[in-house]
Amino acid sequence: MSRRGVAASVETPASWLVACTVVAILAITSGTPWVLVVALKPVAAELGVARSVPALAGALAVLGAGFGGIAMGWLAERYGVRRVVLAGTAMVCAGHLVASSGGVWTLCISYAFMLGLLGNAAINQPLLVHVSRWFDRHRGSALALVASGQYLGGILWPAIFERALQGWGWRHTMATFGLLQFVLVAPLVLLLLRPLPAELRARQLASGPRRGASVLGRPPNQALALLATASFLCCIPMALPTTHLVALCTDLGLTPARGVAMLSVLQLCAFASRQFWGFLSDRIGGLRSVLAGSVCQMLAIGGFLLTQDEIGLFTAASAFGLGFAGIIPAYQMTVRELFPAAEAGWRLPSVSLGGTLGMAGGAWLGGVIYDQFGSYAPAFGLGVVFNLLNIALLSTLVVSRKQGQGSVLDPAGVGGPLHPIP
Repeated sequence: MSRRGVAASVETPASWLVACTVVAILAITSGTPWVLVVALKPVAAELGVARSVPALAGALAVLGAGFGGIAMGWLAERYGVRRVVLAGTAMVCAGHLVASSGGVWTLCISYAFMLGLLGNAAINQPLLVHVSRWFDRHRGSALALVASGQYLGGILWPAIFERALQGWGWRHTMATFGLLQFVLVAPLVLLLLRPLPAELRARQLASGPRRGASVLGRPPNQALALLATASFLCCIPMALPTTHLVALCTDLGLTPARGVAMLSVLQLCAFASRQFWGFLSDRIGGLRSVLAGSVCQMLAIGGFLLTQDEIGLFTAASAFGLGFAGIIPAYQMTVRELFPAAEAGWRLPSVSLGGTLGMAGGAWLGGVIYDQFGSYAPAFGLGVVFNLLNIALLSTLVVSRKQGQGSVLDPAGVGGPLHPIP
């Protein structure tokens, strides 16, 4: 494979139109977890259960999306991303209607299967794989932009849900959101989500390292398993502030509105910094960007242990948003750098599964530890430990990358930015 300049690139103005469309879709559909985050205490109180129960429902949705993402990636390759995403959007609508209509079991089952396994799984991973194939020269920036859609949702939806909960209660709020997201997303999918032209698709599928080549000096599947493990370890602490910040604030005497404002600030900082992380990934490579983001996240998690006042919490939330924002798209960038493009449909969701297991485990673990100790401090302390393990594993992989002498796309073996231009 040769580098022949810009003319050979798969990127066109249509690439950015597709990326912006996906940003809008993810900004809307990402409201699903925020309903339970904002309504964690009201849901637990009405259902007469501990906080760990609604936290478990949210964790099951993340878990279902993780496991379902691999199958949905395959279906999107076979039947087209439009059909799969549209079906997922309809399932998300139905899942919210069902979840809002019953008790604990209805909530947990609908979140696990309808919203997770069959809903968000059919939206998130197929869209990320789809966008990654529209880009080669600025893939890191594009993936960072697309992943920012979830943070736009994090800025928008918590404030809306907080107001809606006061007037409608959590059941009507949840059902209304399910209907609204389908009405907004379906036209975007049908009108603007363009399939990759056949010529460009063939060119993309032929790019990347050759099939079966060693990765980081290891068999490909072993390297993939290590990346998925690293993703798991970093996402356990990542889930703690995003899931429990509103509840933490009210425990410390702040109003729910202040907790929601803090959560929005966290998301705003994540959105603002994510473009920087994408820029960085394009220049130093995905693996090094993951390591840098993980170090920043660990420092921010430690900040939550050092303060209990409003200003300190706002500072810690801002630092956390700035630090963790680039981690997930950098993992996606790493997979596209290290593995053949033709395998992206299942390798990207496989690494993301490690992250979703971590997010699910962290969200649930935070609730369990709070119920046991009456405080979130032990949970955040454990989060720091998981983050340190993640940094140790990533450091080993970065060293392996430096020691490896080349692949089809990175003959120097330096782990820098890769541009697979055929």
